[in-house]
Amino acid sequence: MIDENFVTPSADTLASAAKAASKKGPPPVHLWDPPFCGDLDMRIARDGTWFYLGTPIGRFGLVKLFSSILRKDGDAYFLVTPVEKVGITVEDAPFVAIDFEITDPGPDQTLTFHTHVEDSVTADAAHPIRVVRDPETGEPAPYVLVRANLEALIDRKSFYRLVDIGIHQPHNGNSWFGVLSAGNFFPIILSSELE
Repeated sequence: MIDENFVTPSADTLASAAKAASKKGPPPVHLWDPPFCGDLDMRIARDGTWFYLGTPIGRFGLVKLFSSILRKDGDAYFLVTPVEKVGITVEDAPFVAIDFEITDPGPDQTLTFHTHVEDSVTADAAHPIRVVRDPETGEPAPYVLVRANLEALIDRKSFYRLVDIGIHQPHNGNSWFGVLSAGNFFPIILSSELE
């Protein structure tokens, strides 16, 4: 419930609180339980661009700061500080994986993804890759889990690179085409659908 006397915080007050909270490393947003203060006119577009009041946020440092206090509860996204929690709109995933690197190519390889806000994450059991296919077009949308319920949409060029290193392997009783990372197989598409 929203306190009627509470004024929804501005982007400036959130930025100040985020800056203070991040002085000793990543803010522990998962530990904070502030009151919900309403929705903020902030949106993250599918391409990872952040908008405030309909205008793109042009300062990378500010976008990175906001991304550090982002949290997903259920299907909703919030910017969270120790004293306030405001809702924002996310069109798809809050982050975009713009590149990845392969360490020890082959069966023991690891894939480390880098996002547009300078997060890095190695695909593993705790940070899986998943591919969702549009039911109408069949177009794949690949994601990697970056942190606590927050995913990055893997950009097209990186997805094509994943396909280039993909292999066929049994998975859940079928042959799948997918990729290996950190001892895990991440299925992309049924092998039979590639024939």
